[in-house]
Amino acid sequence: MSDAVTTIEAAPPASDRVREAMAVTLRGCEELLPRAEWLRKLVRSESTGTPLRIKLGLDPTAPDIHIGHTVVLNKMRQLQDLGHQVIFLIGDFTSMIGDPSGRNSTRPPLTREQIEANAQTYYAQASLVLDPQRTEIRYNSEWSDALGARGMIQLASRYTVARMLERDDFTKRFKAGTPISVHELLYPLMQGYDSVALRSDLELGGTDQKFNLLVGRSLQVEYGQEPQCVLTMPLLEGLDGVEKMSKSKGNTVGITDDANTMFAKLLSISDEMMWRYFTLLSFRSEAEIARLQQDVAQGRNPKEAKVLLAKEITARFHDAAAAERAQADFELRARGGVPQDIPDVALGGAPLAIGGLLKQAGLVPSSSEALRLVEQGGVRVDGTVISDKALKLPVGTYVVQVGKRKFARVLLSA
Repeated sequence: MSDAVTTIEAAPPASDRVREAMAVTLRGCEELLPRAEWLRKLVRSESTGTPLRIKLGLDPTAPDIHIGHTVVLNKMRQLQDLGHQVIFLIGDFTSMIGDPSGRNSTRPPLTREQIEANAQTYYAQASLVLDPQRTEIRYNSEWSDALGARGMIQLASRYTVARMLERDDFTKRFKAGTPISVHELLYPLMQGYDSVALRSDLELGGTDQKFNLLVGRSLQVEYGQEPQCVLTMPLLEGLDGVEKMSKSKGNTVGITDDANTMFAKLLSISDEMMWRYFTLLSFRSEAEIARLQQDVAQGRNPKEAKVLLAKEITARFHDAAAAERAQADFELRARGGVPQDIPDVALGGAPLAIGGLLKQAGLVPSSSEALRLVEQGGVRVDGTVISDKALKLPVGTYVVQVGKRKFARVLLSA
């Protein structure tokens, strides 16, 4: 896609502070477009004392934020700490259209009720990364609803179908004869119009949002504004190390996960993927990460580096003490020990079959799943692996374990 025409001149020499801001901007990013314009904006901001307006929009398509979302939120916080004004935009209007970015078909639009329910949690969770006292919260329904039919038609007149079809997913679908609904073409326009409404200097997004971010640049020129710069961040792979982190893929680390779960999930990533997580999620310096990587290459156990990463991320969303306890819990479980905080469950009906006991204790969703796990050696009673699917337990108290992380202390009565 061709970039927007701009009248911004080449940037004057940068101060140490501006060079630091540029280094912070570039760390871990995929692209900064156009780099010279962003440098000029930074120089101008320093000379005038006027903070730059930095925008991130998220559609509340799910009720929770995972650490994949924090890749861009971390960048926002870094720029916020440099004194710039960050704008956390909740796309309550665009969610009702459905973003087709990177998809073979459009994402189904959400209902108003779903959007409002999801939006309620978004900012509270984003505030675990951003400084809420210095964050401007906006909803794009503020200006999008006010456009009306006439305004939407006028907005659509400022962009061509030919340029819209340059977007990769639209191009592929058009060539394949896959239908493209007209409302899908409106999504990039509405996201771009957000930048006009907010007079954005920089918009952040994942690599799959590049086209939409550049539409915002073009529309700002159409409306007589200085165009925003565009910063794209990589899409973080999930725990499987293959697919993009996504709740639908079941490969996420939620930022509201309890400390023990968060720590254990982060330790489950591969040694190779660990370095990508360090680059995109850690606040350690690049030099420190490089030293860790060199130490591992020279024989240090990679698990030691992974523990540092897991403790850093867990402490960020909980606290240092919780991260220490999570590490102790993980190591205890790894040695076959029993955590102290397991739930107590009282059951009747002894003697009770192992499948029914596991289901009634809430350790498995069904008796058939319980028997499958017994067959695979994934069930322990008082530390002993159970292999008999017909086992019935008499009256007594038992510590029951399913897999590595599910425990219950079962008081079984007649």
